[in-house]
Amino acid sequence: MKVLIFSFVIFASPITENLPDMSGITKALKTGNAEDLSSYFDEDVELALIDDEDMYGKEEAKEKLSSFFSSNPPTSFTQVHKGTSKGEDSHYVIGDLVVDGKTFRVYIYLEETEDSYIIQELRIEE
Repeated sequence: MKVLIFSFVIFASPITENLPDMSGITKALKTGNAEDLSSYFDEDVELALIDDEDMYGKEEAKEKLSSFFSSNPPTSFTQVHKGTSKGEDSHYVIGDLVVDGKTFRVYIYLEETEDSYIIQELRIEE
C-alpha cells in the first residue's frame, strides 16, 4: 500500500507542477473584473460570450467582457477541471460561473510563453 501511495505522489507531482497559477484569473472571474482578466489576454483573443463569438484585439475583448459582466455580475466562480496538453505548452481550465442563480460554463485555453501564461481563448456558455 505504501508503494502505491508513493508511486501516485511521484507520478502526480510533475503533472501539478506544470499547471499555471490560476488564482488571478479565478479572482477576476469571481468578481467580474474585466480589467484584471484582460491583463492575461494575448494581443488577439478568441472570445465567446453566449452567442457572440469572434476574434478580438485585447482592448475590444476587454470592453465586450466588461459589458457582459455589467449585465451579468458574477456571484462565484469554481474551477471544475484543468489540464495540460501533451507537449505541456498549453493549458485549459473549465469552470462554473454563477450569475444570479444561473450557472454558465467557462472554458479557458492558455498558452505558455517564456515567463508566463496568456489566454488565447475564453468562452462563457449557457
